[in-house]
Amino acid sequence: MKKLFYLSLLICFSTILKAQDLTMDSLSALPYVSIEHTPPDYSGKSVLMRMIDGLGYRYYWGTEGLRPEDLAYDPGNEGATCESLIKHIHGLSEVVYNVVAQIPTERGGSDAPELTFADYRTKTLNNLKAASELLRTNKELNLEDCQVQFKRGEKVSSAPFWNLMNGPLADAIYHTGQIVSYRRTMGNPINPLVSVFSGKNRSPKKK
Repeated sequence: MKKLFYLSLLICFSTILKAQDLTMDSLSALPYVSIEHTPPDYSGKSVLMRMIDGLGYRYYWGTEGLRPEDLAYDPGNEGATCESLIKHIHGLSEVVYNVVAQIPTERGGSDAPELTFADYRTKTLNNLKAASELLRTNKELNLEDCQVQFKRGEKVSSAPFWNLMNGPLADAIYHTGQIVSYRRTMGNPINPLVSVFSGKNRSPKKK
């Protein structure tokens, strides 16, 4: 009986450790540690994909290692807190994906559950990555068909694809820069090895 008990206990601990490993793997598997793909051409889809990837890389490192006190930072003068910016960028990332996927973005819903910072960050990065992958792999995708659509109840309003560029996409880049500024003010700057020019982190200097 004792052997059976210890064997059951060992299996239980093994299962827990495997679950923890899976959790850690999922956390480390977030996209945009670096920009992975270089477009083969300079088509409209490739340019848009690179812009989204650039945002993803900036957002990944701009939000990596944020502390509770960073999220709570309030610049005053009725400015948004860092946490509010995180939520707003998540909403913008949904618009970016929806436009590329050619589906309307729902407006006016209040039933969505409140997410943690980690959840918002994961969903935002995955939205951007999914939009980029659609642009990279869907050969039939035509940007002229990618209208910016907002749905409120039964009413759907539309705007040309161009509005995505100067609207939600540029807005998300702008607010990511705010987060970087906020955390620097709080004494928690981004990783100094980040290179937004190359889209991948520099190697640390050897001592």
